[in-house]
Amino acid sequence: MNKIRIIIQREYLTRVRKKSFIIMTLLTPLLVIAFLGVPVWLSGMKDSEVKNIAVIDQAGKYESAFESNETYRFHFLNQPIHTVQEEKDYYALIVISDDLAKNPSGVSIYSENPIGLELRSYIAGVLNAFVEDEKLKQYNIPHLKEIIEEAKTHVEIKTIKWSDSGTEVETSSELTLIIGMITALLIYFFLLVYGTQVMQGVLEEKTNRIVEIIVSSAKPFELMIGKIIGIALVGLTQFLIWVVLAAGLWGVFGGVSAVSFSSIAPALSSFDFVTMLIFFVIYFLGGYLLYASLFAAIGAASDNNTDTQQFIMPVILPVIFAMIAAMHCANNPDGPLAFWTSLIPFTSPVVMMVRIPAGVPAWELIASVSVLLLSFIGTTWIAAKIYRTGILMYGKKITYREIWKWIKYK
Repeated sequence: MNKIRIIIQREYLTRVRKKSFIIMTLLTPLLVIAFLGVPVWLSGMKDSEVKNIAVIDQAGKYESAFESNETYRFHFLNQPIHTVQEEKDYYALIVISDDLAKNPSGVSIYSENPIGLELRSYIAGVLNAFVEDEKLKQYNIPHLKEIIEEAKTHVEIKTIKWSDSGTEVETSSELTLIIGMITALLIYFFLLVYGTQVMQGVLEEKTNRIVEIIVSSAKPFELMIGKIIGIALVGLTQFLIWVVLAAGLWGVFGGVSAVSFSSIAPALSSFDFVTMLIFFVIYFLGGYLLYASLFAAIGAASDNNTDTQQFIMPVILPVIFAMIAAMHCANNPDGPLAFWTSLIPFTSPVVMMVRIPAGVPAWELIASVSVLLLSFIGTTWIAAKIYRTGILMYGKKITYREIWKWIKYK
């Protein structure tokens, strides 16, 4: 046990002392914000160029529908389509070939380059509004349009959750979805990144022959468990630093949040962040230990990065499937897909992060965690057999049949 503790300490301190760990731990939240915020900011920037749009109204009734603005300037022409194409002075050409009230598909847009969705949506909105007005006028009812607009109502729905004691707590479906998807992405990220680190660490020690020195004083199983747990602690350290940074930023901008987040304040105050944090750690450790043992076995069975490719895909595919399933389960957290992927240990760490904010029966949580724990013990036992033989084997192309022999070997 003392040897495992020494290996854990070595793996942990070696990684957390690296400048790359410190820099990426501090920069990752900023990079995530930039990754999410910059596209939104760029999409909000308006194109300053005025686009000249030619319009050929063969139906002869839609000229009043188009009004030039700061973005689009419409020019109504009475000439063949091919002559407009030859002029090449226009960003696009709109041709209305029929009465749109009778034939809604009687409009086309021509352009040399693919037009943006914004222009297409703008033209569709203008023509839809014009045709609707024309149809309403046919009813000969005074102020019919105003009556319809006045009748439109925006219903605001509150979501109230009944607790076990019967009390009512206001929740937010949007908040539940956001927190669930963020934590699911974090689990997905940690499983792949730190699982791969285990594999690369094992592979590096094997190819550099360092492992031959280490196994002279420690058993291969002790080395594998020490490496897995040490890197797991690195991941938890990084996550806790992010939690502290997020809490600090929340405290600094708390005054702004009182205004900006007033609509979700009741839901935030009622959300059980402590329970979410506890289960995040449980599923992170369970999922990581499950996958890290398999990644360690892959590293031990390979001689170089090229050899790992034949083994790594069957391990990565369940994680990718788990993330896809989590996206679907976010809309239906109690459906059959959510239930079964919550029990399957290779997908439960990711899927459960989406389900827990919405509420999961206690027996499902117990069953999911129990299956995950038993699966970790089983995969560790299998991985230890592969690790024990493969870590000291060099120069031989390993196949699945060879690995199966290692597993059966007593």
